[in-house]
Amino acid sequence: MARPEIRDIQAAMEDRAHPSVTLWNRLEGRPRTINFERALRAEVRDALWFLTRQWQAGELRGDDAGTPVLAKIHLETTRLDRYQAAGGGVEALTDQVPLEARVERRPIPMVQAGRPVALDIRLLMGRQWIKLVSRVGNYAAEYIRAYPIEHPDPHHREDGVYCAHPQVWAAMTAVAGRRMDGARLYDYLTGDPTRHAYDGLSVLETHKSAIDKLAKKFIDWFEALFLQPADSRNDAWVPERAEYQFAVSAPGKGGETAYSAEEYYQGQLDWYSLDADPTHMSLRATSGAATVTSETRTLIPVPVRFRGMPDSRWWAFEDGRTNFGDVKPGTTDIALLLLVEFGLVYANDWSIVPFTVPSGSIVQLKGLVVTNVFGERIWITAAGSEQEEVRHRWRMFVSEGAGAVPASETASRLLLLPTAAKMQAGPVLEEAGLARDEMANTVWGIEKTICLATGEGRPGGEAATEFVAFHQRLVSSQQGSVGSPGSPPAKASIRYEVMNNPPENWIPFIPVHVPGDIRQTQLQRARMPRLLPGGPPGSAASVEPRTSLLRVGLDQAAPFAYFLHEEEVPRVGVRLVQSFRRTRGLDGRAVVWLGINKETGRSEGSSGLAFDQLSHVQVVADAG
Repeated sequence: MARPEIRDIQAAMEDRAHPSVTLWNRLEGRPRTINFERALRAEVRDALWFLTRQWQAGELRGDDAGTPVLAKIHLETTRLDRYQAAGGGVEALTDQVPLEARVERRPIPMVQAGRPVALDIRLLMGRQWIKLVSRVGNYAAEYIRAYPIEHPDPHHREDGVYCAHPQVWAAMTAVAGRRMDGARLYDYLTGDPTRHAYDGLSVLETHKSAIDKLAKKFIDWFEALFLQPADSRNDAWVPERAEYQFAVSAPGKGGETAYSAEEYYQGQLDWYSLDADPTHMSLRATSGAATVTSETRTLIPVPVRFRGMPDSRWWAFEDGRTNFGDVKPGTTDIALLLLVEFGLVYANDWSIVPFTVPSGSIVQLKGLVVTNVFGERIWITAAGSEQEEVRHRWRMFVSEGAGAVPASETASRLLLLPTAAKMQAGPVLEEAGLARDEMANTVWGIEKTICLATGEGRPGGEAATEFVAFHQRLVSSQQGSVGSPGSPPAKASIRYEVMNNPPENWIPFIPVHVPGDIRQTQLQRARMPRLLPGGPPGSAASVEPRTSLLRVGLDQAAPFAYFLHEEEVPRVGVRLVQSFRRTRGLDGRAVVWLGINKETGRSEGSSGLAFDQLSHVQVVADAG
């Protein structure tokens, strides 16, 4: 059935000529013209009424109604040029190496308990030297004989770092006598500048000059491959605090400007990691001539924009990805309440004056003048620059003063560190946890991950079990060789034990008095005896830690005790992780170093250490 044509829709609706059942799901306005110019004007019939309502509601009252349109600033910029690790010497600071790499770099442990470790690096260095020296002549066999990978002795107690673990034993036997230990050659060359790589070898006289050049190239290659402190005193890691400590400075017109970090461990440096420290005289004494750059810039302020902020246009919608209305802060969450108030009420009152400054510099803002749309010029002072109480100050991006630093100086000073934009972390090589044991009334250093002699990490519990089994095999073999009868068969159902054996990867730290103080205490690393069944009397050896995190002072020429401040181990404990890290400097060169991260632990721990116990044993019947 064809639909009837309606020529006069108005008359048809009044006469109800075409009744029907109609369902509307929405109503739309029908445009009567294709010109939308007037519709977009948003005209109102009584504009004065709107203005009076705004006046009545107080919307016309505002002290900050003038929008900034022009800003003129005067800056003084100086570059950071001095660096000093905790207790070390002053070094020149450049922005070619990121500051995190310079601070966190640690010497790579190449020797443990007098035995060479880090087999992967030693083989890498050996392959590099063989590759270099092959350009001169066929001397590979000579250097393999002179600097070999030694074959471990499974019957020697000190070779347990190799023979206790099957994968290490397999790797050592595969390369022993067949590959070169490049680290031994490096240590020989760097130990005395008068030494040569061909000392004690059958090398042609015509090749010695070329080998000397290759030796220098070999040393430069390894020192560029891994960033390490040139001297142990330049290591910024402070073991007794389990933190990094360092200082940087820059010359200025009024003297040296120094910043110090007393507890850095987060793995990412920024302005909040350092404090202004005018008492750092060691850096100030080595400062050169002042190289301060002064300049005046004229800039245009830009309104602050962020996702979800209220839009000033009535036809625009806010970004729904940030919903401030869905934030549910608690009554005591002052910071979140301030953030919500800033985002919803004062969002359009903030402006940015963008300007670029070089990385690794200190910027002193000497003056800032802002001109608004009314032509008013306003002198802007830094927040928190007044000499008021600390609790009344509110400042951002400002390093507090460690000494007597006036607030007016630090409030207008901006510290830009030459840090890395992004870093990569390798597998965990060592992990140690410091946990309190209230039952034993001590602190334990728990070696959760141990770096094996091959350079790979291994769970500490598994490594400790294999290490104990190796020493047990040594005791059993010694008993068989000398015909020792061992322990007599048990004839009683119980046995008295003076103490039990905690896991070998649990290293005790006992409280001791601070020298010269009868009240203050600190933690000292101690040792537990290794009690092996069937061992002869007096044969119990001391258990030593196997991670460089806890072996502080044991691998030195003159070993020393390791003390740890007690306040550094809270009730939840501490987690220390050591691994290789990699980033790129401003010149694009890759930088690799060995660093430590410090994190909060999980909880307290219990080693199960107990004394004076009776244990049940199986009675052996008498054959007679």
